[in-house]
This record gives sequence, C-alpha cells and structure tokens, in this order.
Amino acid sequence: MHELVSVVIVTCGTKDYFLSCLDSVFRQTYPSLEVILIDNSMTPAVAARTFAAYPSVRIVSTGRNLYYCEALNRGISKSRGAYVLCLNDDVRLEPSFLLEAMQGFNASSQIGVVTGKLLRPDGATIDSAGMSLTLWRTPQERGYGQLDRGQLDRPGAVFAVNCAAALFRRAMLEDVREGDDWFDPDFRIFFEDLDICWRGQRRGWGAYYTPRALAYHVRGGTVRQDSGEGRPLARKYLSDDINAILLRNRYLVLLKNEKAWRLLLCFLPLLGYELLAWAYVLIYRRQVIRLFWSERSCFLRAWGNRLSGQSGCRPDPG
Repeated sequence: MHELVSVVIVTCGTKDYFLSCLDSVFRQTYPSLEVILIDNSMTPAVAARTFAAYPSVRIVSTGRNLYYCEALNRGISKSRGAYVLCLNDDVRLEPSFLLEAMQGFNASSQIGVVTGKLLRPDGATIDSAGMSLTLWRTPQERGYGQLDRGQLDRPGAVFAVNCAAALFRRAMLEDVREGDDWFDPDFRIFFEDLDICWRGQRRGWGAYYTPRALAYHVRGGTVRQDSGEGRPLARKYLSDDINAILLRNRYLVLLKNEKAWRLLLCFLPLLGYELLAWAYVLIYRRQVIRLFWSERSCFLRAWGNRLSGQSGCRPDPG
C-alpha cells in the first residue's frame, strides 16, 4: 500500500511556471497523491486556470504575496499525507520522481528528508544534488553548474537539501515544528532549507540524496531578473531587498544552529568570506546596509532565544 504524499506548490503565477509544474506532478507514476497550490499571485486568473486544467487541486489563495516559508507553512497545515513534497513552481518532475524519491526513506528510519538530482532545463547541467556545508558555513549545492557526467550518481547522505524539490517525512516535520510553524517564517525566503534540515539533524534526522529521482529547475526563475536565470553570481541579479534577506539569513541560520566552538575552528575561512561579502555590499549594494540594519532587533531576539535554549526568531507581538 502506498502512503499518501501531499504535494505543496507555491506560485506567484510568474510566466506560467505553475502549469508546467502541475503537469509534471499529475504525470507521476506514484499512485497516492494530493496536490495543494498556494496561490500568491493575487489574481483570480491563476486559480481559474488551475481549476480548469486540474479540478482536483486544492487551491489556497492567500490574498497577499506571502514569502516562501509562510506559504509552505500554510500548505503543510492543509495537508494530510505521511510525506510532504515541497515544490517551487519553476520545477518540473520526471514521471518517476516521487516513486524513486520515496525509495530514499528505505535507507534508514531516521531519514527525514529526501531530494533527487535537480538539473537545469537543458537536462545536461546539474543544479543541485543535495547540499554540503562549507568551511565558511554557507550551503553549497553539490554539482552546481557542472555538466552531468554521472559523477553524482551514487545515492547517500547529504547535509541538507534544496527546497525547490524536497520530500519530507511528516514525523520529522512535526519533530522540528516551532509553535504553529514548520519552516521558520523569519527566513522568508532563502536559507530556510538549510535551517530546517539543520534543525532536523540536531534532533537525529538525516537528509538523503537519490539520483534516480530527476527534476528540472529554472534557477532563479521566480526571483531573479530575466537576464539572470540560470547564471552564476546570483546576487548580481537580485533586488536590494532580496540581497538584504540573503545576508541576514546567513547569520540567522548560524545563530539558531551552529555551535560556538565550530565557528572558532572555522575562523579564518569565515573571516575571508565576510570580508568579501561586505566588500561587495559596500561597493555595489550600499542600500543593502540600511535594509540589513533595519533587521537588527531580530538578531537580538534570536540571540536571546539561543541563550534561553529556544530556537527561532519571532517578531514582537502586535
């Protein structure tokens, strides 16, 4: 008997990516699915087109453009499956994706999340084969930008997965839940996948990569300028607001999850990374400094939570 998988797709309705994504979900050979579309588009056209093509999809119209974490939380709260597949709308799945990805959980009862091999739309370039954690404490997509020559065709444990296409065990999601949230909404977008996998790891849950589960991802399809889709040096093609979130979230994920002694061991690589990151901001993105500074109270709360043994960074009530 196949256990129910809840597929949660978040869309802003950009370039009709969501229709291709839905097409690929409904071509899955895995037989037990429910599909939930979180509609951030704020236009009735997305819901109307979805219902016309796939009337079985549960459409949740938010009425405002939620950030990715809050939208995923909304979808998970509506889901019933023992497993939850979180999808960006700019991802297309091979028909066997779910069937292959589910096999990853057979590796251990403590596997909490599985990902497959994410390729670029050309089908030849690797976008992500799971994530590792660098010495300068940032997530690194394994194989990013490399031609796929089979070099990452061995399944196995990874540090984290890219939430463009991440299949979670419900038991892990409930174990790392913080109040009403599974994904920490303070991350908004970016680093949320590293955070939830790291929190799971701290509670004994592992992440696993299975290369036979294939998908295709338009890197930056929903947040970058058109000229930046699929290109390296992502920050060059992102707005100042998004750059500020990236910078902020790097520190939030470390405040929540990293141990002080490991930061000390990585001091020199960390210092080099920080100098380069802030040099880029000072030369090319000075507006980011103001936006980053406006978030300072969040860091103070996160630090207070860390000292008190709590995780997360919550806004002040009201």
